[in-house]
Amino acid sequence: MLVAGKNVLKETDIKKIHKVYLKEKFNDKDIINYLKDNKIKYEIVPEYRLNKMVNNIHQGIVIDIDDYVYYDLASVYDEDFVVILDHLEDPHNLGAIIRTCEGAGIKSIIIPKERSVRVNETVIRISTGAIQNVKIVLVNNLNEAIKKLKKEMFFVYAADMDGIDYRNVDYASKRALVIGAEGNGVSKIIRDNSDEIISIPMFGKVNSFNASVSAGILVYGMIKR
Repeated sequence: MLVAGKNVLKETDIKKIHKVYLKEKFNDKDIINYLKDNKIKYEIVPEYRLNKMVNNIHQGIVIDIDDYVYYDLASVYDEDFVVILDHLEDPHNLGAIIRTCEGAGIKSIIIPKERSVRVNETVIRISTGAIQNVKIVLVNNLNEAIKKLKKEMFFVYAADMDGIDYRNVDYASKRALVIGAEGNGVSKIIRDNSDEIISIPMFGKVNSFNASVSAGILVYGMIKR
C-alpha cells in the first residue's frame, strides 16, 4: 500500500515500511535523519512520480507499507464500546471517525466487506496516526455480526432521525453504536436488529449531519453516561 505525508511516516511502525520515496531536492533534514537512523530504505525520485503514486497529495514523501491487516469480530468481545459503520463509502468519513474513536478511547470499529470503504491511503492520512491505535474489524455480514455482539451482552444503539434524544438515554455498560451510510442512513435490517434508535436533535433547517460529525457527537455523548 502506498501512503504519503511526513506525519504518516513518523506514525507508521517501521517494521511495516518497505521503502520511502522522496522528491528531488527534499530538504527536511529531520525526515532524512529519521530514515537513516532507522535504516529505512529510501529513493530520490522526480516529483511527477510521486504525483502519479498518490494523486498529488504527498508533501514530497510517499511510503510503501504493508497492506492493512483487518481484525476478527471475536477480538472486540471483551471491550465495552464499539462503533459499527453501516456501509460508509467516503474514506474521509472513515478517517475522521477513526480519529474520534481513538480520542475517545474506543478500540474497535466494525465495517462490512461489501459496499464499504476499506482502509486506504486517504483513510490513513485523514486519521493522522489514529489508525495505529484503533482496530478495524472486517465482517462478512453486518447483521450477523450484530447478532453475535448481542450474545456477548452488547446493547446496540442505531443512530437515525426519529429515535430517542441521545442525551436522555441511560446507556448499557456494553454498547455498540451504529452509524449509517452517507445519504442513506442506517439500513432497515440493521435498524430492525438494533436494541434502540437514538437521535441528535436538530434546531436548524438541515435535517442531518455528516456521518463523521454524527459519530463525534454521539460517541462523546455516550461515553459521558
